[in-house]
Amino acid sequence: MANRLHLFLVPEDELQLLRFLERYRLEVYPRRIPKDWKTFHAGPDVHAHLPGEDVYLAAADLGPVLVDTVKRGPDKGSWRVDEVRSPVLFWERSTLDEDGALLSGQLWAELDVTPQTGRQNSAPDRFRKVFMEIEDYLKKTCRKSEPLGFLVGPHAARRYKEGLVLKDREPPKQRKKGNVVDDGTVRPFR
Repeated sequence: MANRLHLFLVPEDELQLLRFLERYRLEVYPRRIPKDWKTFHAGPDVHAHLPGEDVYLAAADLGPVLVDTVKRGPDKGSWRVDEVRSPVLFWERSTLDEDGALLSGQLWAELDVTPQTGRQNSAPDRFRKVFMEIEDYLKKTCRKSEPLGFLVGPHAARRYKEGLVLKDREPPKQRKKGNVVDDGTVRPFR
């Protein structure tokens, strides 16, 4: 099972995160890698150049970034990062839906040996330390949510007070709480 953080970050929060990540010299890769892709290091100056919603942040100095081809589906033949055997963080960025609500994102990494992923060895200790430092940073700078389980960036929390709706990208199955149906909305608290 991956170590996973569920996040609500608006662009200003992403800039702060990228400023923090700059010290680790993480290389940026898109979910599907074009043949002409040139890697660059994550930092606030490249925020506008981040690829779409899904980003791999690779610690190339801690181990090789392995890529392989997609064998099935609509992306067949494309290159992708092997997220299990490579020292990478997967960052699904928060996005706005068609109603203007901010959908949750996530940051995760495979750190442990698990039978589901086929990982033979656990991640290098230095990579585990990088992930834990990033997790600590996010837990210190972000607010917790109601219901628990999400970290809400300080700028996203401010925007929430101004009327921004925060929604879980994958809301729980529609279940009734008294007369209210849980639609996946989230609110920051602390």
